[in-house]
Amino acid sequence: MAIAVRSSRGGGSGGVGAGFRSLFSYRIFISALFSLLFIATVSVLLTSRPPPTHHHSRLPTGANAYMHRTFLALNSDPLKTRLDLIYKQANDHITLVKTYAAYARKLKLENSKQLKMFDDLAKNFSDLTLKPSLFETDGNLDEDVLRQFEKEVKDRVKFARLMVAESKENYDNQLKIQKLKDTIFSVSESLGKAKKNGALASSIAAKSIPKSLHCLAMRLVEERISHPEKYKEELPKAEFEDPSLYHYAVFSDNVIAVSVVVRSVVKNAEEPWKHVFHVVTDRMNVAAMKVWFRMRPVEGGAHLEVKAVEDYSFLNSSYAPVLRQIESAKKQRFNFEKTTENVTKDGSNMKLKNPESMSILNHLRFYLPEMYPKLHKILLLDDDVVVQKDLTGLWKIDLAGKVNGAVETCFGSFHRFSQYLNFTHPLIKERFNPKACAWAYGMNVFDLDGWRREKCTETYEEWQNLNEDRTLWKLDALPPGLITFYSLTKSLDKSWHVLGLGYNPSISMDEINNAAVIHYNGNMKPWLDIAMNQYKNLWTKYVDNDMEFVQMCNFGV
Repeated sequence: MAIAVRSSRGGGSGGVGAGFRSLFSYRIFISALFSLLFIATVSVLLTSRPPPTHHHSRLPTGANAYMHRTFLALNSDPLKTRLDLIYKQANDHITLVKTYAAYARKLKLENSKQLKMFDDLAKNFSDLTLKPSLFETDGNLDEDVLRQFEKEVKDRVKFARLMVAESKENYDNQLKIQKLKDTIFSVSESLGKAKKNGALASSIAAKSIPKSLHCLAMRLVEERISHPEKYKEELPKAEFEDPSLYHYAVFSDNVIAVSVVVRSVVKNAEEPWKHVFHVVTDRMNVAAMKVWFRMRPVEGGAHLEVKAVEDYSFLNSSYAPVLRQIESAKKQRFNFEKTTENVTKDGSNMKLKNPESMSILNHLRFYLPEMYPKLHKILLLDDDVVVQKDLTGLWKIDLAGKVNGAVETCFGSFHRFSQYLNFTHPLIKERFNPKACAWAYGMNVFDLDGWRREKCTETYEEWQNLNEDRTLWKLDALPPGLITFYSLTKSLDKSWHVLGLGYNPSISMDEINNAAVIHYNGNMKPWLDIAMNQYKNLWTKYVDNDMEFVQMCNFGV
């Protein structure tokens, strides 16, 4: 057993030695093999130098380009590496300008100039890369020639980048979108300013007295002074208080406008001799108004009286709160000093801030029963309306116990009570419905008996006193009218009264032609230069052009 064991140990030692020798021989073999492969590879690389005559052509791409850069690196020639980079830069920009040229070509004529520029630039790059060999006869690069070549390439690259930068916004959609957004924002701001300025200018033009109108008033007053014997005061006619006739109330300081209203009514009336006009103006214009209608009597036998506000002695500041407010120095300062400031801030609310809104002529309508105590019904007409049909049917309409007959103006959410009254105030919020439909002044038939019964004038004065600080509504006659005749207004058919000819250019002519009364509410009054031409002739055809002073004042109608 002992011998067997020793024999086994001796055999194990010999096997280990043989294994070491075998492993050592294998490593020598592998090392020799790799050395031979390395020497062969280096030899191939060193003996496979590309001909120098190909350096003037475009550099190869892909695997060939990689091998070429490897040759340059192994040859340790920095000029050739530099040349390779120059060619690559030139080729990259050739691709860039050709891409922009292709896009410009798709845009066709809009960018034809840019298309030509990009095509020419791509051709210049191509010509540059096809220049004769930069190598000398011995196959080496001339550094001076290379430097000149590099300068030419860089100049073209610089020019190409400049062109791309200038044209990029035409091809970059994101830049286009951003530029469009900036433009829209800028235009919106400009439009907002233009609207405010336009609204202010329109208001100034609307509230200013045109030269021709001033001339007409002066001529009429001059006629009164020159021939006082012709214009003696006449005694009141019985027809002025006859309730069986058709009575109209027109409150205005505009002579030509009142003339058009009266003429349009009479010319379209079936029985003009049954129509009576009550014209009320201010002290400054009463003489001119009387002379006009004395020189140009109303046609068809219709009756007309002209009075001044001062002829109604009960209209004083102790009786009428609106007069007290007008005479208040505080209110006057607020109206005039704040108008321009508020207008520029909010052009859409300009009408409510104009001092004319507080004119007593604009508020006389709330005292009709007191002004005409013997009448039962009266038709109120604004001075900027034109009558196109016989209006006697309005007196035959059953108001069903209501006081005011008017055309409603609401549609959708527009022209509701909420737009005219301050519903944040508890008094307004408790008494009225913000969604109630508003109606229009300009052509209103009033039941004066019902008015007296419902004590509407007292209601108006009560609310006018409550609005001393103007927290319930802004300056205007419509909001107190909506309050005074709340639940007391009967809606009339819209064909009786079409509004908007002083601001809305899109009213259909069919609607206008079918209307009994058309209303030039808004700033573009028909007697002004800013009037809308498509509607102006509907007013001018009722102007009395035969009146000598109209011709002398060059009224321009």
